[in-house]
Amino acid sequence: MSARDEMLRRFLDAASRGDVETVSVLMSQSGALMNQRGEQGWTALMLAARNGHIDVAKLLLSHRCDTSCTNRSGQTAADVAHFWGHRHISRLLASVPNPDPNPDLRHLLPSRAVEELDTYFNRELLDRKSDKRSDSEWLTAKQASPETVFLLFHELNPLVTSGAEDADPAQPKTRLCRLRAPAVQELLKNKHTVVVFLGVEKPIKQEKPEIREIQEKPKIQEKREKPEIQEPSDGLLAWFALDIEDDPTELLKAENPRCFFLPGAMPGLLRLSDDDAGVVAQARSVLAWHSRYRFCPTCGGNTKAEEGGYKRTCLRAGCRSLQGIHNTCYPRVDPVVIMLVLHPDGNQCLLGRKKIFPPGMFSCLAGFVEPGEALEAAVRREVLEESGVQVGLVHYLSNQVWPMPSCLMIGCFCVALTTDITADESEIEEARWFTRQQVIDALVKDKRAVFSTPPKQAIAHHLLKHWTGFSANL
Repeated sequence: MSARDEMLRRFLDAASRGDVETVSVLMSQSGALMNQRGEQGWTALMLAARNGHIDVAKLLLSHRCDTSCTNRSGQTAADVAHFWGHRHISRLLASVPNPDPNPDLRHLLPSRAVEELDTYFNRELLDRKSDKRSDSEWLTAKQASPETVFLLFHELNPLVTSGAEDADPAQPKTRLCRLRAPAVQELLKNKHTVVVFLGVEKPIKQEKPEIREIQEKPKIQEKREKPEIQEPSDGLLAWFALDIEDDPTELLKAENPRCFFLPGAMPGLLRLSDDDAGVVAQARSVLAWHSRYRFCPTCGGNTKAEEGGYKRTCLRAGCRSLQGIHNTCYPRVDPVVIMLVLHPDGNQCLLGRKKIFPPGMFSCLAGFVEPGEALEAAVRREVLEESGVQVGLVHYLSNQVWPMPSCLMIGCFCVALTTDITADESEIEEARWFTRQQVIDALVKDKRAVFSTPPKQAIAHHLLKHWTGFSANL
């Protein structure tokens, strides 16, 4: 151990034991020790807060130590003091100037910056290439290319296949059917088929098995006349989604006898791989918009799809939607706040259940953001409406694409100001406070669990998991 490491060890040990004299002497030798972390990521102030040594805390604060430092689990010294019940140190740290209007509740929220979560439906396999959407010649050439990948949808259900070689027949591995141009040419000619350009495959360093399968030459060889439009030699592998009115399953069984349209959005879409789920999220959301905007919202006239399926234009001359830019001409995204409400004691969270949930399952409260409403205001309003609980601080964590049909789930933590529950039975069936240990038991599916959590593919699961992990290093 180097001399510097030995000095840091002695410094942190003295802070942990409440040895003010040793802490003062070592700080006089090296002021840099004040905010340095030990092997577990703890500073001297955190150790003093953990063990209730207010004199050490006062000494460190008098030298303007950094109170915003966090350990590996994201807790500040204030978080540690509050958790271990050292109110005298909590009050001391709360007296330090803080821009937060509610410093006495801030410690309940995760204080560290959170890395972007690789949440289900959020994976981006494709580069959307939005600059190509207005290039009709390029899109037409790509649709005729034998390399292009086509995904089929019928009533918003994707065409998938289940491998017979799967080891677990109870949970077959479901994969998207990737069709080639020869198999879909007749469907492309149908005027009722909606075509959406999804993008091109991103370059990958190491090919996955399913990608190699996509890039193989199609097995079906057809005599083709020289195309009128030459295929662009840009090396880009394009993907399209097709929404068809008539069910062509029987026609396609010649291509793959195990293919079928995956019925029902939930829980069917949760059976896909992360890559497939990301592609389906994009395709299904845009196709759902097309199914709802076949007629112009402005005048009621017929519309046509343009720009690779990312715009619908009214066919009625003189319609106001043809003048300027109107948001009704482009795909819609519905923002939804989903929040984990934390009890003021820091050791409980509020969960609710709807009648449509599986028996025993509780989840985070959620609701649509209304026009002209900030996210924080939406969180407070929805929690109050559904549970009767008033909320103060709101903290954003992460988001998740949710193609049912085209939502964006905005995951937040918030701190309750009141704890009495009055559930709105028209919104939810029941709401309850659960302790941290009860949530942990549910997440690990312990036999002692008193409820079940949403599946790991849902952002509600990540909110619960992050909250329990937030205090794991206390």
